[in-house]
Amino acid sequence: MARKKIVFVIVEGPSDAEALEVLLNQIYDKNSVYLEITHGDVTTAKDAGSSTILSMLGGILETYMKANHLAKSHFQEIVHIVDMDGAYVPDSVIMKDETAQKTIYSLTEIRTDKVSKIIDRNATKRACINKISSTPKLHNIPYQAYFMSCNLDHVLYDKLNSTDEEKERDAFSFAKRYCRNIPEFVKFISESSFSVGGSYLESWSFIKEGTHSLERYTNLGICIERARRGHFAPTDSPQAEQ
Repeated sequence: MARKKIVFVIVEGPSDAEALEVLLNQIYDKNSVYLEITHGDVTTAKDAGSSTILSMLGGILETYMKANHLAKSHFQEIVHIVDMDGAYVPDSVIMKDETAQKTIYSLTEIRTDKVSKIIDRNATKRACINKISSTPKLHNIPYQAYFMSCNLDHVLYDKLNSTDEEKERDAFSFAKRYCRNIPEFVKFISESSFSVGGSYLESWSFIKEGTHSLERYTNLGICIERARRGHFAPTDSPQAEQ
């Protein structure tokens, strides 16, 4: 029997992994899914930018490969799940709020006591996302980035501004709800009002418009449908290898 290949999934936090890992393992049943937790947003990390983001992601992959004595041939694909955090909204909807102890998101605005910091963060995040959303391969392995807007909690649980405790609790409940009913999960992520279909590049164009990056949308359904059909690389993404 051929050895299962690895689907390397990059997520931001442990609750993201808890919500999705058991479900993705069943969807990619002919491959082994490994979720890499970056413990923060790599697209806004120190030194992140359009010229560095691919090398940063490559470093994450290389660390895992070396630790597990793996080669590129052991990987089927890389899936990167990215929170949008309102990165593409106009600066005019980033509102000053002296009482905000942390950044507060709504469907129409971002409230913060550090407006200039969020404006700079969004600029960095946009530069990185523009790069990764047009990148078809990382280290010659098929690579795809998929968005959760405003973030994963918003898409999966219809909640914004959750605490870490709420994230963990909701992730456990979500995984428990769908782990024995994968068709329902597929329907939820692919056919809900927040599911962005069409082509891969069209979905990315959509989320970058207006205030969509604050609103509840995801294109993860495109990834799930491709996996179920056994198609792992976006057929409409640029062909230049990274």
